Amino acid sequence: MSLSDPIGDMIARLKNAQVRNHKKVVLPSSKFKAKIADVLKNEGFIIDYKVNENQGNKPDLEINLKYNYGSPVISTIERVSKPGRRIFSSAESLPKINNGLGIAIISTPKGVMTDIDARKQKVGGEIICKVF
Repeated sequence: MSLSDPIGDMIARLKNAQVRNHKKVVLPSSKFKAKIADVLKNEGFIIDYKVNENQGNKPDLEINLKYNYGSPVISTIERVSKPGRRIFSSAESLPKINNGLGIAIISTPKGVMTDIDARKQKVGGEIICKVF
């Protein structure tokens, strides 16, 4: 099955799993999805993730979700740049998410990083999603 927006599918699966209070979510893996999961882990939005190599099949990405007193740590995760409309931003004009309380995940020439790291390195790129 071919997905037209695999990153949008990943975000939808994360949202749906947290609404149902699942401990983990399993989805088809890619290097880009693993890098997004790594940013979420480093910023404290998820507990951990791992890539499970299946015999002959495509690998799976297993994400362990994080909760704070029963409520999900990720209150909002929203796709910004979509396949039909890509959103790019320079380092100076990167958005602040909820006055700096949230993060934007940016795909830059130097890799996938948060908006804060992109501003520090003075590099812009495609805004993948907003997390708060």
